[in-house]
Amino acid sequence: MGEIRGDGRTVRDLLDDKKYAIDYYQRDYKWETKHIIELIEDLSVKFLEDYKPSHPRTEVGKYGHYFLGSIIISRKENTSYIVDGQQRLTSLTLLLIFLRNLQQEREDQVNVDGLIYSEKYGVKSFNIAVDEHEREAAMKALFERESYTINGASVSDSVRNLIARYQDIVENFPEELSDKALPYFIDWLLENVHLVEITAFSDNDAYTIFETMNDRGLSLSPTDMLKGYLLAYIDDDRQTIEANNLWKKHVQALGEFSKDAPADSIKAWLRSQYAEKIRETKKGALPEDFDLIATEFHRWVRDNRKSLGLQASDDFVNFIKRDFDFYARQYLDLLKASQTLVPGLERVYYNAQHGFTLQYMLLLAPLKPGDKLETIRRKVGLVAHYLDILLTWRLWNYRSIVYSTMRNAIFVTTKEIRGLESDELAVRLHEKLAAETETFASNERLGMHQQNRWYLHRILARMTAYIEVQSGEPSHYLEYVNPATKNRYEVEHIWADKPDRHVKEFPNPADFYEQRNRIGGLLLLPRKFNASYGDLSYEKKLKNYFSQNLLARSLHAHCYDHNPGFLQFIQRSGLPFRAYDHFCKADMDERQLLYRLLAEQVWNPADLLPDGNSA
Repeated sequence: MGEIRGDGRTVRDLLDDKKYAIDYYQRDYKWETKHIIELIEDLSVKFLEDYKPSHPRTEVGKYGHYFLGSIIISRKENTSYIVDGQQRLTSLTLLLIFLRNLQQEREDQVNVDGLIYSEKYGVKSFNIAVDEHEREAAMKALFERESYTINGASVSDSVRNLIARYQDIVENFPEELSDKALPYFIDWLLENVHLVEITAFSDNDAYTIFETMNDRGLSLSPTDMLKGYLLAYIDDDRQTIEANNLWKKHVQALGEFSKDAPADSIKAWLRSQYAEKIRETKKGALPEDFDLIATEFHRWVRDNRKSLGLQASDDFVNFIKRDFDFYARQYLDLLKASQTLVPGLERVYYNAQHGFTLQYMLLLAPLKPGDKLETIRRKVGLVAHYLDILLTWRLWNYRSIVYSTMRNAIFVTTKEIRGLESDELAVRLHEKLAAETETFASNERLGMHQQNRWYLHRILARMTAYIEVQSGEPSHYLEYVNPATKNRYEVEHIWADKPDRHVKEFPNPADFYEQRNRIGGLLLLPRKFNASYGDLSYEKKLKNYFSQNLLARSLHAHCYDHNPGFLQFIQRSGLPFRAYDHFCKADMDERQLLYRLLAEQVWNPADLLPDGNSA
C-alpha cells in the first residue's frame, strides 16, 4: 500500500475552492428524507447548546465542535475522486445552497459561494462535480433560486432525490435559526463542524481503506454503545450471554431490512415509551428527551437510568430481554407492513406511502410487552387508521405533513395514548379527530398543483380501490401506485389542456385551469391512455373510459347496466354517481362533490369506534 494521509478538516477547509470528482459507479445520490432531517437536527441541536442572542459573532469561535465523520479520497491525475462520503458532501452542498438563498436579502450575509462552486481555467462548476447534464441543471436551478420541474420517467433517481432533499431542507430547517441566529449558524457550520479526510493515491488503496473501515469498524455505533452499557450492569454471566445474543439477533434482522433500522427502532421505542419533553420552538430553547434520543440515545439512557427503572442487574436484563425484545419485534413487523399491504395493517402502508416516518413512534406508543398478538394488531390498526385520516385531512386542506410541521403534535399524541388499552385508545383517537377543525368539508375546491400531485395520486388510488372493493371487485391499489408497472398509472385530467374549447364558460384561461385541476376532474389512468386520447374532447374520450377502472367507467352510461355490485354499492352508500354525456362546469362541480362525499366514506372517523363499519 502506498502513502495514506489523514487530515482533520473543517467544512470550509474541505469545500472552499476545492474540486471533487465522482466516478460513474459512485454517482447515485441516495439520501432519504430521514437522513436530511437527522443531519439538520444534529447540527441545530449542537449549535443551539451554545448560542445566545446576546453573543457577538466572534463568540462562535468558542462554541462546541461537531464531528461529521470521515470521507475517503482517491487522488489521481491531479483530481480528487470521492470513494466514500459523496452522500454527506452532496447533502452539505444542498444545505449551503439553501443557506445562501436564505440570506440573499440580508446585510450580514456570510459568503458561501466558494464552497458551492468555483472557477478553474475560466470555467465555473460545482465543487462536487458529476458529469451528468440533468444533475448539473438541477443544481444550477437550486443555486439560482429557480424552479426545476421533473418531466418524464427518464430523469434519474439521483436528480429526483436532489430536488426532494433540497425541499426537505426548506421544510425542516428550524425557524429559530432563520433570523438573527442565521449568520452565527453559518459561521459555526463552516468553522466548527469537522470531518476527517483520508487520502490515498490509488483506487486500490482507497477501496482497501473503505472496505476495512466498513468491515472492521473504526468506531462503535450508538446501538453498540447502548448494548455495552446495558450488558455491563448484568451480574450473571449466563444472563449476559443470553441478552447479548438476543440483542445481536434483533440488530441483524433489522440491519437486513436497512442499515439504519437498528438505531431507528431504538429511537422509536424510547421516544414512544419514555420521552416526556420536546424542544420548544422558541429561540435559545434547549434539546429535550425527544431531541436527545434522536442524536445520542445511548447517553440519554445512561443519564436517565433512574427514571427508566434501571437499578439492579435484573432491571437491565428485563430492559433487553423483555422490553427491547418486544419493541424490536414490533418495529420490524411495522417496517414490513410499510413495504406491502399486510391484512389488518394496510394503513401502515398507506401512511408510509406519504413518507411519514413519525408514525412508528406513535404506533408503538400504546403497546405493552404483555400484549397478545390480537391486541397488538388492533392497537396498531387503530393508530394507523387515526393517522391515515389525519394526514388525508391535512393534505385535502393544503396543509403540510412534513416532519418539522408534525413532530410536536405527534409527540403530544404519543404521550396521550401511551399504554392505553384498545377500547380507550379507540375513543381517545376518535375524540382527537372530532376536535380537528379542518376536514374534507373545509375545502370544497381541492385541486392539483405541482407540490401535491404525488399525494393526490395516492388519494385517488385509495378512492378508486375503495369503489372496486365495495362493488365486489378486487382492489388494484398496488397497480395504481406502482411506477414500475408496464401500465404505469398517472393522474389525468378529464378536460384536455384546451381552454379554447371552454371559452363560453371560462373567458379567462386562468379560471379554466383552476377548474380543470379540481380533484373532481381527475382520474387515474394508464400513461398510454393519455398518450392516445389525452387531447381528445370529453365526448370522444368517453367510450374509452368504459374500459378503465370503476371511477372512470362511472362517467359512462353503460356502467350502470348489468353491474349489480356497483349498483348495490351506490344504493348502500347513497353516493350521487351518475353518467355524463357531456362534461361542463356544472358537471365538474357535481363530480367535485361526489369525490368529497366518497372521501368522507373512505376516511370515516366513526370507523375507529367498536360499532363503526370499518372500510
